[in-house]
Formats: sequence, C-alpha cells, structure tokens
Amino acid sequence: PALPLSCRPQAAVRRSAELAAEAEERSGRRRAARLRDALERERCLEEAVLRAEEARSRRELQLRQEERLAAELARLNHERLKEEKMRQRVRENSLELRELKKKLQSAYMNKERAAQVAEKKAIHYEKMRQEAEIAQKMKEEYERVMKEERSAELRRNKEKIMYQQELEKQLEEQEMKKQEAYKEFLREKLMIDEIVRKIYEEDQMEKQLKLDKIRATQMYIEEFKKEQAIWRRRKQEEMEEENRKIMEFANIQRQREEDQKAKVQDTEKKNQKLQSMIAQNLEREQQKREELEQIRQELYLEEQAETERKKEMAEIEKRIRQCLELRQMYDEHLALKKAAQQAVQEEEEAFRGQMLARLAEDDRIEQMNAQKRRMKQLEHRRAVEKLIEDRRKQFIADKERELEEIQLEERRQENIRAIVEEERQKLLKEHASKLLGYLPRGILREDDLDMLGEEFRLAYQKRGGDTFSEES
Repeated sequence: PALPLSCRPQAAVRRSAELAAEAEERSGRRRAARLRDALERERCLEEAVLRAEEARSRRELQLRQEERLAAELARLNHERLKEEKMRQRVRENSLELRELKKKLQSAYMNKERAAQVAEKKAIHYEKMRQEAEIAQKMKEEYERVMKEERSAELRRNKEKIMYQQELEKQLEEQEMKKQEAYKEFLREKLMIDEIVRKIYEEDQMEKQLKLDKIRATQMYIEEFKKEQAIWRRRKQEEMEEENRKIMEFANIQRQREEDQKAKVQDTEKKNQKLQSMIAQNLEREQQKREELEQIRQELYLEEQAETERKKEMAEIEKRIRQCLELRQMYDEHLALKKAAQQAVQEEEEAFRGQMLARLAEDDRIEQMNAQKRRMKQLEHRRAVEKLIEDRRKQFIADKERELEEIQLEERRQENIRAIVEEERQKLLKEHASKLLGYLPRGILREDDLDMLGEEFRLAYQKRGGDTFSEES
C-alpha cells in the first residue's frame, strides 16, 4: 500500500541506511578477501623466502662440506706425498736397507752361480749318459755280431755233423750191402750143399768127384772166408781211419771253437777292462772337477763368511762406538745441565743483586726513612722475584720446547725405524722365497719366519736354516 507522504523520508532514510550497511558489508567482505589474499601472498612469499633460505643454507652447508672434504683430501694427499717422499729418502739414505739390498744381490749372485754349476753338472752328466749309451750300443752291436758269428759257426757245425751223419749212413748202407752179399753167398752155399747132397744121393759112383768137388768147394769157401776176413779187416781199418780222421776233424773244430770262444772272451774282457778304465777315468775326472768346484765353492763361501764376519764386527764396533758416544754425550749433557743450573743460579743471584741495586739506585732508597725503605726493598724484592720467576718460566718453557723438539725428533726417528722395518719386510717378502737356500748368514730374524708365512717356515726349517741375526 502506498505510504503517506509524511512517512516517505523515514523510509528513504532506512533504505539508505540499509543500502549503506549492505555496501559497508560488501566493502568489509572485499577488504577481508583482499586481506586474506594479502595474507596468503605474504605466507607464500614467506614460504618461498624460507625455502630459498633453506636451499641457500643447504648449498652453503654442502659447499662447506665439499670445502672440508677437499681440504681433507688435499691434506691426506699432502700427507701421502710427504710420507712417500720420506719413505723415498729413507730408502735412499738407510744404511740397513742398503746393506739388505747388497745381501739380497749377493744372494741372487750365489743362486745364479749355483744354477750355473748345476747346469754344468747336468751337461756333464748328460754327456756321460750319452757316452754310456754309445758304449752300451757298441757293446750290444758287438754282442749281436758275436751272436751272429756263433750262429753261423753252429750252422757250419750242424752242416758238418749232417755231412758226417750222411757219410756214416752211406757206410752203413755199404755195410748192409756187404751183409746182403754175404747172406746171398750163404744162400748160394746152402743151394750148393743141397746140390752136393742130391748128387751124393743120386750118384754114389760120382762120390769121388763129388768129394773132390766138395773139397774144391770147401777150399773155395775157405778162400772166400779168408778174403772176407781180409776185406772186413781192411774195411775195419778204413772205417777206423775214417773215424780217426773224423775225430781229428771234430777235435780240430772243437779246438778252433774253444780258441774262438777264448778269443771272444779275451776280447770281451779287454773291452770290459777298457770300458772300466774309461769309466774310472771319467769318474776320476768328474771327482776332480767336483772336488775343484767344491773347493771353489768353499773358498767363495769362506770369503763371503769372512766378509760377513768383518761386516758384523764393524757393525758391533759401530754399535759400541755409538753406545760410548751416547754415554759420553749423556755424561756431557749431565755436566752441561749441572753447569747450566749452576750458571743459572749464579746468574739469578747476580741478576737479583743487579736489579736490587738498580732499583735502589733508581728510587734512592738511602734517602727514604726506614719504614719506606723496608717497603720499597720489599717491593723491589717482589719485582726481582717476579722477574726471576718470569725468567725461570721462560727457561722452563724453553726446556719444555726443547724437550718437545727432542720428543718430536724421537718420534721422527721411530717413524723412520718403522719405515725401515716396513721396507725391510717388503724386500724380504718379495725376495726371500725366491732366494730360499741362498740367503746370507744373519739376514733373517726369528720373527721374520712368522711374517713370511707357514710355507716358508717349513721349507726353511727343512733346509736346516741359517743362524739368525743378533738383533732378533
């Protein structure tokens, strides 16, 4: 409904107030939004700044760590180079290492000399073996030839025996033929006897004729028997003569074989005697060469031992001189220390008197009264005592610095000794196993065997080892 005219201004005011309130509220919201945006931007900016600061801190920390690492690496590298240079100087200047290298070189020379001697012996033994093989081959060839000759002789003897057997067979055949002829004669005789008997039976008349015929036949038989006996005796003599000739031939052949066998045995004995003489001569020459080589080796070892003894004596004398020098230096040091203490005391007394006199002169103590003079003298004494105490402290500081320098020098010497021992052990580890059996006397210490390992210890003890150094 329409408002009355009197109410319109109030409504407008309220409306304006409402609009103003709404505008204020909108403005507040915008300000709040801008504030939130500003706070958010500020927070993001702070976070970015913090992140940048953290990154910068991390970079600085990493840079410092890298610088410290680089400095540490440079220090370690410097220390390593310093250590290497020091080791190089120690290796070059250490008398003990130089002596050890000389002994190792001497051991290598001994090993090479022993290898040359062994090679010469091997060559000599190989030559003797070849000569023995040649002699054995010559002997085998000689035995083969003699065996062939004996085989040929046996074949000839067999042929002779076969010839003799053939001859005997022919003689037996001839004898058998003669026996057959005799048997034939006996058969004929029986036939004749039978004819005679028949004739005797048939014709008594012809008895006289038969008797004459029988007598003639008997005479013929007797004559035949006589001729047969003569023939047999002649054949027996011929056979005996033939057998005698065969026996003579067999005896001649046997004697020839025995002579040949004796000749072969004599030749074999001569060859054996010659081979024995050659072997004895070679053995004597080898023994002479071995004795000469042994004498040379013993002389060389004696020279080496004498050189080592001289070195040991020189080392002992050097140590004794060093001990005497150290003792003398210690006595001189004590005397100097005592004299220095006496001089310091005298100097302190003189200094005290001089300072008191100077202070008294400066302050004109004589012009003061007794109380002031005593106070001033006490003050002077305190000042002098303070000066003396300062001098004493300075003296003690100098002595402490000198002691530190001495201790530093002792540590340096101890470090040098440790380096020398390490280098010595390196040299022994590198060369000892190669020179086992040729190491000079006294080059090893008793504790070196543990350092060189169990295998070296067993091999060293198996060879008998040499005596250890006196330093062990």
